[in-house]
Amino acid sequence: MNTTITPKKGTNWLHEMDFIGMHLVPFLAFFTHVTAFDWILCAVLYFVRMFFVTGGYHRYFSHRSYKTSRFFQFILACGAQSSFQKGVLWWAANHRVHHKHSDTPEDPHSAKIYGFWHAHIGWIMDKEHKETRYDLIKDMKHKELFWLNKYHFVPPVILAVVVYFIGNKVNGAGWFDWSAGLSTLFIGFFLSTILLFHGTFTINSLMHKWGKARYKTGDESKNSLILALVTLGEGWHNNHHYYQRATRQGFYWWEIDITFYIIKMLGWVGLVWDIHGVPEKIRENNKVAA
Repeated sequence: MNTTITPKKGTNWLHEMDFIGMHLVPFLAFFTHVTAFDWILCAVLYFVRMFFVTGGYHRYFSHRSYKTSRFFQFILACGAQSSFQKGVLWWAANHRVHHKHSDTPEDPHSAKIYGFWHAHIGWIMDKEHKETRYDLIKDMKHKELFWLNKYHFVPPVILAVVVYFIGNKVNGAGWFDWSAGLSTLFIGFFLSTILLFHGTFTINSLMHKWGKARYKTGDESKNSLILALVTLGEGWHNNHHYYQRATRQGFYWWEIDITFYIIKMLGWVGLVWDIHGVPEKIRENNKVAA
């Protein structure tokens, strides 16, 4: 039986042409000379920005699972927004709604309620979720975060420009030889951005469909090693839905959680602190019967 329902407001496709068009930009690389450097940069930017999405947008801004300074908070916000996934306050507010109403009609991206397509990417284009729910992020008061949220396109545009000029230089041309940096822009920036989009989006769609649940959470969240590798640790989604306060989402030593490892290293040098773990009593209770 099909239990999905139609989203409330729908999509204005004309207003989404920029988002859709971004998916086509990497194909322009076929008309350029792509180098090994372009592919290496693509992988590096995927990895680095995935950390900022998972460690910044998600574990810090959405869940406050650790603490940091105002300066490093700004760095986390800029790095996260370089992913082109809108503003930090918008992202955190929508994610908090997801947890409060997981897999109910009020969940912005429930695959159970609205179907796989809407959960993966359709909800972002839905008119209902365009505005930032400031009432849900009252713990964020710093003016620079509100500025970044309003001008969310600034960090990714700056990164794109930097990537273009670096590509020019590395690929053997002068700084202002317009053609040499195009392959780096198309592959290094745009392709890594598209891959990052869909890597992130799998947590909303696949992670409520594919994998195995360890804990009783009242929703359809699952755990998956494969998606944990793709998303630097976010694939332990059922763990996270069970105990959201923890910075660590791989609750056991064998559950690879690269984002957590990086946050721990940042803690060693004093950039972050109060990193929340998982109490053993919580970790060992409320499990789904084998």
